[in-house]
Amino acid sequence: MATGLLRVPPPQALLRPLVVPERLLLGPGPSNVPHRIQAAGGRQLLGHMHPEVLQVMDEIKAGIQYAFQTQNQLTLAISGSGHCAMEAALFNLLECGDTILVAINGIWGQRAADIARRLGMLGTARWMAGLRGPGLRAECQNVSPGLVQHKPSVLFITHGESSTGVLQPLEGLGELCHRHGCLLLVDAVASLGGAPILMDQQEIDVLYSGSQKVLNSPPGSAPISFSEQAREKVLRRKTKPPSFYLDIGWLGNYWGCDGEPRRYHHTAPINNFFSLREGLAMLAEIGLESSWERHRANCARLCQGLLNLGLELFVKEEKVRLPTITTVKVPEGYNWKDITTFLMDNHAMEISGGLGPTVGKVLRIGLMGCNSTSENVNRVLGALRDALGSCHRSQL
Repeated sequence: MATGLLRVPPPQALLRPLVVPERLLLGPGPSNVPHRIQAAGGRQLLGHMHPEVLQVMDEIKAGIQYAFQTQNQLTLAISGSGHCAMEAALFNLLECGDTILVAINGIWGQRAADIARRLGMLGTARWMAGLRGPGLRAECQNVSPGLVQHKPSVLFITHGESSTGVLQPLEGLGELCHRHGCLLLVDAVASLGGAPILMDQQEIDVLYSGSQKVLNSPPGSAPISFSEQAREKVLRRKTKPPSFYLDIGWLGNYWGCDGEPRRYHHTAPINNFFSLREGLAMLAEIGLESSWERHRANCARLCQGLLNLGLELFVKEEKVRLPTITTVKVPEGYNWKDITTFLMDNHAMEISGGLGPTVGKVLRIGLMGCNSTSENVNRVLGALRDALGSCHRSQL
């Protein structure tokens, strides 16, 4: 055997056992993974075309249809994060000459506009939908002039804006879009399972989410569904989608959505699918309405507790507060990093600072899925009380 050829030694860190600390994840995601879902992800690996795996995929599809409240056949889980689902939606719906109207009420609208620009959508309109700043929402009367002026083929809007803590009302938007020949694309990564969303009833054309928030599964799979109108738009494309990996035609076939024999497209993250299946199963067992109410009630308890601590909520209007992620203003004289670091070091608890337009302005507290409990409300309030008493105020 040849010797003396290696110049790079084995990394010492990899010669030690993996150690992962226990933490309570009360940030904007990911959330803690229950033992049942962990166990599912640790099952024996099977091949990505084995009949047992295809059966799990069929069950995931049915679970997504329930969670989304849709009968769309083109329903599946992207092998990737919520970002991947956002790109899949945009890559398949848009081609050169199309216009997309983006209602920007936080970072995810900004991200969608950025992706559209990278696609070379010369007609893309980056439009604020009447918003004056983060923490506000779009109204139908704000959206209508943009539909008339820009004549977009797609309107993008975020249902649960995790950077600001806003729950965007969707009532009437789908009907309004269709009246103007426009498809409605909705990001529900932070809201699915925690706030009401009814894809078919609200006339949403493309809806996507993520696995790591209310579904309490590891990151890496992203539910998505296309209405018949959206599917027909994809079929009418003059050019192929710019990404083979995210081509919804190929993906739909792999997921058994087109009635044709399934073909190999990519090697899916099988054990991630096992976890997602269990996350959807737990949501189905709890029931959507019970889940929505639990998230609403615990968010209300948290908000009242934050007010009792003398803190100021970022979203003033109660009915548009996102039940899964609460934003509270960083108290005057404190550094948000000091607070989050104190909670991590002294309480093994994660909460987060702001993101995008709210960086340095807010703290974000997530109560999602199994983490949405009255016990966790009390724990985070107690930890914050401790932090406010222990962290030094900045010298202003």
